[in-house]
Amino acid sequence: MKDQDAQFDSLLPPLRLDRRGFIATSVAAGFSLAAGQAVAQTAISTNADGLTAGKVDIPAPDGKIPAYRAAPQGKKGLPTLIVVSEIFGVHEYIQDVCRRLAHQGYLAVAPELFARQGDPSKYTEIPKLQAEVIGKVPDAQVRGDLDATAAWAAANGGDADKLGILGFCWGGRQVWLYAAHNPKLKAGAAWYGQLAGEPSDLKPKSVLSLVNELKAPVLGAYGGKDAGIPQADVDRMRVALAQGPAAAKASRIDVYPDAPHAFHADYRPSYRKAEAEQAWTRMLDWFKQNGL
Repeated sequence: MKDQDAQFDSLLPPLRLDRRGFIATSVAAGFSLAAGQAVAQTAISTNADGLTAGKVDIPAPDGKIPAYRAAPQGKKGLPTLIVVSEIFGVHEYIQDVCRRLAHQGYLAVAPELFARQGDPSKYTEIPKLQAEVIGKVPDAQVRGDLDATAAWAAANGGDADKLGILGFCWGGRQVWLYAAHNPKLKAGAAWYGQLAGEPSDLKPKSVLSLVNELKAPVLGAYGGKDAGIPQADVDRMRVALAQGPAAAKASRIDVYPDAPHAFHADYRPSYRKAEAEQAWTRMLDWFKQNGL
């Protein structure tokens, strides 16, 4: 089964490499070009009043990963939420999500996980972006970069014992994978992330195959009219969770019957306000219930 996100190739040459590692792109200014024209009347804009917000660099073994972070100004020991983007990278929508979370008292950090492969903000076509950038990102690389992000957050105002993660579309799948990887994770929230899929060198395991390895409970938010994620996969996942270890049994998947894929993406026509707001409230409650 192909990725439901498989829809982008580059207008720019690949990132240059040198002996010190990769030269990372920056976080995007504005909305992703490949996602299409932003829908101004529904796009949410959250101010940074009372926040420390902006670009940071996260050290990784082979270079620095650009990221966007937002946090209550002057606060330390904050519960931390890693925000994992769609295939469009850390553009304005993801940055705004970070600011929304910071206003709720979190240190929110969104790493640019495609930095080695290319700059999603420069793409205008989804198939090209998918072929040249997204389709070349190994799951193992993502895990390492999320670990680096967690370490950066713990050293920059976050509480290492209060770590959570959320992600959208491509990032939703990564939430499930990270919950099977990091034993220090408290909880995750996966927004319409792929559950099934054929194994490959870059993606050796599907979410469904990793249920028995879950180390933290995950709240899933899925659309009943998602053309890319069959409800049969959601049903299989629910059965697997019920039969899995404690973290799996503590997980939950909410299906919003009339919602399509990307129903939280307020800058796109797929946005469904009522479902997005309900799922957002449930997510915040979920994190609080799980010590965040």
